[in-house]
Amino acid sequence: MRIALIDYGAGNVQSVKYAIKRLGFEPILTKDHDVIRDADKVIFPGVGAAKSAMEQLIDSGLDKLIPSLKQPVLGICVGMQLMCNYSEEGDVECLGIIDAEVKKFREGLKIPHMGWNNISDFKSKIFDGLLEGEQFYFVHSFYVPENKYSVALTNYGIRFSAAIQKDNFYAVQFHTEKSGDAGEQILKQFLEL
Repeated sequence: MRIALIDYGAGNVQSVKYAIKRLGFEPILTKDHDVIRDADKVIFPGVGAAKSAMEQLIDSGLDKLIPSLKQPVLGICVGMQLMCNYSEEGDVECLGIIDAEVKKFREGLKIPHMGWNNISDFKSKIFDGLLEGEQFYFVHSFYVPENKYSVALTNYGIRFSAAIQKDNFYAVQFHTEKSGDAGEQILKQFLEL
Protein backbone atom coordinates (compact mmCIF):
# COMPACT_ATOMS: atom_id res chain seq x y z
CA MET A 1 0.00 0.00 0.00
CA ARG A 2 1.30 3.46 -0.89
CA ILE A 3 0.77 5.92 1.97
CA ALA A 4 1.63 9.58 1.38
CA LEU A 5 2.33 11.67 4.46
CA ILE A 6 2.01 15.29 3.34
CA ASP A 7 5.12 17.31 4.18
CA TYR A 8 4.29 21.02 4.24
CA GLY A 9 6.38 22.25 7.14
CA ALA A 10 3.78 21.68 9.87
CA GLY A 11 5.46 19.88 12.76
CA ASN A 12 4.91 16.44 14.28
CA VAL A 13 5.31 14.60 10.98
CA GLN A 14 7.96 12.22 12.33
CA SER A 15 5.81 10.93 15.20
CA VAL A 16 2.96 10.21 12.75
CA LYS A 17 5.45 8.46 10.46
CA TYR A 18 6.68 6.25 13.32
CA ALA A 19 3.11 5.40 14.35
CA ILE A 20 2.37 4.20 10.79
CA LYS A 21 5.63 2.22 10.71
CA ARG A 22 4.62 0.47 13.95
CA LEU A 23 1.55 -0.79 12.04
CA GLY A 24 3.84 -2.36 9.46
CA PHE A 25 3.64 0.25 6.70
CA GLU A 26 6.30 2.51 5.21
CA PRO A 27 4.80 5.95 4.53
CA ILE A 28 6.36 8.35 2.03
CA LEU A 29 6.96 11.82 3.48
CA THR A 30 6.40 14.08 0.48
CA LYS A 31 5.11 17.29 -1.03
CA ASP A 32 5.34 15.86 -4.56
CA HIS A 33 1.91 16.24 -6.19
CA ASP A 34 2.22 13.10 -8.32
CA VAL A 35 3.24 10.93 -5.37
CA ILE A 36 0.34 12.27 -3.29
CA ARG A 37 -2.15 11.87 -6.15
CA ASP A 38 -1.02 8.27 -6.79
CA ALA A 39 -1.05 7.16 -3.13
CA ASP A 40 -3.66 4.70 -1.85
CA LYS A 41 -4.06 6.69 1.37
CA VAL A 42 -3.04 10.25 2.26
CA ILE A 43 -2.36 11.56 5.76
CA PHE A 44 -2.46 15.31 6.34
CA PRO A 45 -0.93 15.98 9.80
CA GLY A 46 -0.24 19.28 11.46
CA VAL A 47 0.96 21.10 14.52
CA GLY A 48 1.25 24.88 14.61
CA ALA A 49 -0.67 27.92 13.45
CA ALA A 50 -3.35 27.80 10.75
CA LYS A 51 -2.18 30.95 8.95
CA SER A 52 1.45 29.88 8.46
CA ALA A 53 0.32 26.34 7.57
CA MET A 54 -2.05 27.71 4.88
CA GLU A 55 0.77 29.90 3.52
CA GLN A 56 2.93 26.76 3.17
CA LEU A 57 0.11 24.93 1.39
CA ILE A 58 -0.47 27.83 -1.00
CA ASP A 59 3.26 28.22 -1.75
CA SER A 60 3.48 24.55 -2.73
CA GLY A 61 0.14 24.38 -4.58
CA LEU A 62 -1.11 21.79 -2.10
CA ASP A 63 -4.09 24.04 -1.34
CA LYS A 64 -5.48 23.10 -4.77
CA LEU A 65 -4.34 19.46 -4.75
CA ILE A 66 -5.67 18.31 -1.36
CA PRO A 67 -9.37 19.15 -1.98
CA SER A 68 -9.20 17.36 -5.35
CA LEU A 69 -8.01 14.02 -3.91
CA LYS A 70 -10.30 11.01 -4.41
CA GLN A 71 -8.62 8.42 -2.15
CA PRO A 72 -9.13 8.34 1.65
CA VAL A 73 -7.46 11.36 3.30
CA LEU A 74 -6.93 11.66 7.08
CA GLY A 75 -6.36 15.10 8.62
CA ILE A 76 -4.83 15.22 12.11
CA CYS A 77 -5.10 18.23 14.50
CA VAL A 78 -4.30 21.35 12.42
CA GLY A 79 -4.80 19.13 9.36
CA MET A 80 -8.44 18.78 10.45
CA GLN A 81 -8.87 22.51 11.02
CA LEU A 82 -7.36 23.36 7.64
CA MET A 83 -10.01 21.20 5.94
CA CYS A 84 -12.65 23.72 7.07
CA ASN A 85 -13.70 26.96 5.32
CA TYR A 86 -12.10 29.43 7.70
CA SER A 87 -10.10 29.66 10.94
CA GLU A 88 -10.22 32.41 13.55
CA GLU A 89 -6.56 31.53 14.15
CA GLY A 90 -4.85 34.13 11.98
CA ASP A 91 -8.18 35.11 10.35
CA VAL A 92 -7.45 32.82 7.41
CA GLU A 93 -9.43 31.17 4.62
CA CYS A 94 -8.74 27.43 4.64
CA LEU A 95 -9.26 24.56 2.17
CA GLY A 96 -13.07 24.61 2.16
CA ILE A 97 -13.54 20.83 2.16
CA ILE A 98 -15.75 20.89 5.27
CA ASP A 99 -18.41 23.59 5.59
CA ALA A 100 -17.43 24.76 9.08
CA GLU A 101 -15.48 27.54 10.77
CA VAL A 102 -12.72 26.97 13.32
CA LYS A 103 -13.28 28.91 16.56
CA LYS A 104 -11.09 29.90 19.50
CA PHE A 105 -11.96 28.49 22.92
CA ARG A 106 -13.74 31.08 25.05
CA GLU A 107 -12.13 33.07 27.82
CA GLY A 108 -11.95 31.36 31.19
CA LEU A 109 -10.72 28.03 29.84
CA LYS A 110 -7.08 27.04 30.17
CA ILE A 111 -5.60 27.28 26.68
CA PRO A 112 -4.28 25.28 25.02
CA HIS A 113 -6.64 22.45 25.82
CA MET A 114 -4.04 19.80 26.57
CA GLY A 115 -4.47 16.26 27.80
CA TRP A 116 -6.71 13.23 27.62
CA ASN A 117 -10.40 13.57 26.77
CA ASN A 118 -13.20 11.05 26.34
CA ILE A 119 -14.85 11.04 22.94
CA SER A 120 -18.24 9.61 22.00
CA ASP A 121 -21.06 9.67 19.45
CA PHE A 122 -19.04 7.62 16.94
CA LYS A 123 -20.41 7.76 13.39
CA SER A 124 -17.54 6.58 11.21
CA LYS A 125 -15.81 3.32 10.27
CA ILE A 126 -12.54 4.67 11.65
CA PHE A 127 -13.96 4.12 15.16
CA ASP A 128 -14.85 0.45 14.58
CA GLY A 129 -13.68 -1.67 17.49
CA LEU A 130 -13.44 1.26 19.92
CA LEU A 131 -15.66 1.82 22.94
CA GLU A 132 -17.74 4.96 23.37
CA GLY A 133 -15.95 7.17 25.90
CA GLU A 134 -12.47 6.05 24.79
CA GLN A 135 -9.74 8.58 25.69
CA PHE A 136 -7.54 10.41 23.20
CA TYR A 137 -4.78 13.00 23.58
CA PHE A 138 -5.54 16.61 22.59
CA VAL A 139 -3.34 19.73 22.29
CA HIS A 140 -5.12 22.71 20.69
CA SER A 141 -6.43 26.24 21.27
CA PHE A 142 -9.00 26.26 18.45
CA TYR A 143 -11.84 23.85 17.71
CA VAL A 144 -14.38 22.86 15.08
CA PRO A 145 -17.93 23.30 16.45
CA GLU A 146 -20.36 20.39 16.30
CA ASN A 147 -21.82 20.28 12.78
CA LYS A 148 -23.42 17.90 10.28
CA TYR A 149 -19.99 16.43 9.43
CA SER A 150 -19.14 15.59 13.07
CA VAL A 151 -18.50 11.85 13.50
CA ALA A 152 -17.27 12.01 17.12
CA LEU A 153 -17.69 14.59 19.87
CA THR A 154 -15.91 15.64 23.04
CA ASN A 155 -16.26 18.41 25.60
CA TYR A 156 -13.97 21.14 26.88
CA GLY A 157 -16.20 23.93 28.16
CA ILE A 158 -18.33 23.26 25.08
CA ARG A 159 -19.17 20.19 23.00
CA PHE A 160 -17.13 20.21 19.81
CA SER A 161 -16.03 17.94 16.97
CA ALA A 162 -13.40 15.39 17.96
CA ALA A 163 -13.63 14.03 14.40
CA ILE A 164 -15.29 15.01 11.13
CA GLN A 165 -15.91 13.21 7.87
CA LYS A 166 -17.14 14.19 4.43
CA ASP A 167 -16.96 11.67 1.59
CA ASN A 168 -13.33 10.45 1.40
CA PHE A 169 -12.06 13.09 3.86
CA TYR A 170 -11.67 11.99 7.48
CA ALA A 171 -10.16 14.14 10.22
CA VAL A 172 -9.48 14.05 13.95
CA GLN A 173 -8.70 16.91 16.33
CA PHE A 174 -6.75 14.68 18.72
CA HIS A 175 -3.31 13.23 18.07
CA THR A 176 -3.68 9.60 16.97
CA GLU A 177 0.08 9.11 17.25
CA LYS A 178 0.07 10.16 20.94
CA SER A 179 -3.15 8.37 21.93
CA GLY A 180 -1.79 4.91 22.68
CA ASP A 181 -3.65 1.81 21.52
CA ALA A 182 -6.86 3.71 20.72
CA GLY A 183 -5.02 6.14 18.45
CA GLU A 184 -3.20 3.27 16.77
CA GLN A 185 -6.57 1.55 16.20
CA ILE A 186 -7.88 4.62 14.37
CA LEU A 187 -4.82 4.76 12.12
CA LYS A 188 -5.24 1.03 11.43
CA GLN A 189 -8.96 1.43 10.62
CA PHE A 190 -8.17 4.33 8.28
CA LEU A 191 -5.45 2.38 6.48
CA GLU A 192 -7.84 -0.55 6.05
CA LEU A 193 -10.64 1.56 4.47
